[in-house]
Formats: sequence, C-alpha cells, structure tokens
Amino acid sequence: MKISQETHTSHISQRFNEELEEIRSQLLEMGGLVEQQVKDAVHSLVEGDTHLASEVKKKDKKVNLLQVEIDEVCTHILARRQPAASDLRLVLAVIRATSDLERIGDEASKIAKATLRLAEEGSSPRGYIEARHLGSHVRQMVQDALNAFARFDTAQALAVLREDDTVDLEYRSATRALITFMMEDPRSISQVMNIMWVLRSLERVGDHASNLAEYVIYLVEGEDVRYTKPEKIEKVVMHQDELEPPQLGQSSEDEGESKE
Repeated sequence: MKISQETHTSHISQRFNEELEEIRSQLLEMGGLVEQQVKDAVHSLVEGDTHLASEVKKKDKKVNLLQVEIDEVCTHILARRQPAASDLRLVLAVIRATSDLERIGDEASKIAKATLRLAEEGSSPRGYIEARHLGSHVRQMVQDALNAFARFDTAQALAVLREDDTVDLEYRSATRALITFMMEDPRSISQVMNIMWVLRSLERVGDHASNLAEYVIYLVEGEDVRYTKPEKIEKVVMHQDELEPPQLGQSSEDEGESKE
C-alpha cells in the first residue's frame, strides 16, 4: 500500500510516533551535515582552502557518530515495537540510508585530503572547473533525495535517479579530457591524478544519492527497486498511483495486507 508522511503519526502509542519521527529527523540532520561536507570539500578544492579542508575531515567523525546513534534507535524500535508494513519499511529505509550518507561523508573527506595533497605538491593545471561543476550537480542530487525522503515524494526520487546517468556522462567526459592532458604534459600527472580521484569521489556521491532515492520509493510504494532501471521504476510508481491513491492518516496497524 502506498503511504504518506501522515501514516507514521497515527499510532495509538504516542511514544511509538515519537520514536519514528526521531529516526526520520536524525536521518535528515545527518543528511544536511554530509550535504554541507560535499559543498565545503569542493569549495576547499577550488579555492585551495586548506583550513576548510581540515574542517571537512573533522566533521566526518560527527557523521560516523550520528550513524551509530541512529542505528541504535532503529535496533531499539525493531526489538521492542516489532513494526510491520510501512513502519518496518521506514526503519529499514533509515538504516540503509544512513549507510549511504556515511559513505558520502567518506567521499567528502577524500576530496578534502586531495585538497591538502595539492597544497603540498602544487595546484593542478586542469580539472577544477570540472570538479566544481560535477560537485554542484551531485550535491543537488543529495539535497533532492533528502527532500524526497522528508516529503515521501516518489516523483522527486525518480528525478534524482534520472540525473545519475547525466552525472556518469559528465564524469567520463571529464576524465577523458584529463587523461588526454596528462599524455600531452606528463609533468602534471601527479597533480591531475589528484583531481581525477576527486571526480571519482563525486561520481560516487551521485551513486549514493541515487540509492537514497531508491529507498524513498521502497518506503512509499513497498517495492524494492534496487538494481532496476529508471524506466522500470517509473512504471512501478505510475502503476501504484493508478491502482491506489495516497491514503492519509491510516495507521500501519491497518496495513496488514500491504506489501512489505
């Protein structure tokens, strides 16, 4: 059964409502932190700001702690509440999403480390424009995926999934250009390779944003769409919309026959 945000605020137990809202709020807090990490990491690279790069690395510890805290709350809910239907999907989606957010934080840290290496070795003669453009693109994907999660918005989640192909094309185009440049000027290989690792990290951020979008569709539609092409995912979402319009204010206890 297709669910909405209101579905998770209508339990008999007020404490259960609070626990579900807590993990959702913590996830969005973690998401906001890693989104800022990506933004700051790319900015530190383009501007050569080693202080900001160091701050990005430090924030990674906070991201890791948030993941542990959220996992503990989710484990508590699974053990004590034994959630079913959409409530179970929410808990599972949060657990999966925190893992991807933590990895986005790791990729931001890698970019920050590249900034620090370039500060020591000398700036790269090429690649900063590509990194800034790709960084802006994938950061928007993360933001849109988080907004989709906050609003239970499958349409926005689909839009994020479609963007991943564009990011892959931008990444391949940028790496080809940099490889050609290194062949023409072997003296720049070390510096340009640092930029190529940055582009790889940004491409991975886009992949993780796509994963977040898939969890939104799983949460709302009850369909696991991992490893599924966007065209087929769109059919799943549109088919569910035709079969069953959103029902507001229905508790998960009434969803015994819904697909998990």
